[in-house]
Amino acid sequence: MSHRARLDVSAPVLRVVTGWIARHRRRPGARPAQRAGTVHTQVVLVLRWLRHRLDLRTLAVEAGISIATGYRYLHEALDVIAAHAPDLGDVLERARAANLPFVCLDGTLVPTDRVAARAERGHHLWYSGKHHAFGGSVQVLADSTGFPLWVSDVRPGSTHDLTAARELVLPTLYPHAASGLPVLADKGYTGAGLGVHVPIRHHPDGPLHVDNRCYNQLITALRAPAERGNALLGRWRALDRVTVCPQRIGTIAAAALVLTSLDRGTR
Repeated sequence: MSHRARLDVSAPVLRVVTGWIARHRRRPGARPAQRAGTVHTQVVLVLRWLRHRLDLRTLAVEAGISIATGYRYLHEALDVIAAHAPDLGDVLERARAANLPFVCLDGTLVPTDRVAARAERGHHLWYSGKHHAFGGSVQVLADSTGFPLWVSDVRPGSTHDLTAARELVLPTLYPHAASGLPVLADKGYTGAGLGVHVPIRHHPDGPLHVDNRCYNQLITALRAPAERGNALLGRWRALDRVTVCPQRIGTIAAAALVLTSLDRGTR
């Protein structure tokens, strides 16, 4: 069976990624003649790993390379693909230029194996109390249809969404929100500040006023398509559970975003 028959990606994705990796191998000082595998071997390895989360040892054996070389090829190719992920400022500029009615901000946990690292207070650094699982937290920005536009670097699973957003998203986002690009988010971002609209929390004193309930329903309905963003990224099953270093989650998510964008409109 050919590699193409086993590789569930579109022809445009395969062609573009092959070109990127081929150019990377031809850079000055790269010594391409000393490579154990061809460009095609490396492309197939990384795309099969991303698409189907296959065991890398098996992929390396099928490619006729050592396991160490397989890991090196994988991380090198992930870096090459992720380097084409858009910058947050550029994404927001394009969103304003396209007159998008709003964008959606959401956090997602990418599961990992158990990580031994602990925070200063002694709890597991990569354990999410919200999800009751080990993983890395990634911020995702999606358009009004739910298509992912940008993903952040990873933060340990114990990091709250608002804390991660204040570090990675909000400083760049505020000027655009002030200029008329609303941002919709869930209650986890309460207190995010200017331009970030979240549902109003219920109070113990009694039910919310009818106007506030209508506002919450409107925010929830508009945000509903944003869940599609995480689902589209999740098509690259490497994000189902990351077994390599959790610090690589941001690179893997960025690679998934780039490939999802390349695949847009081909299916």
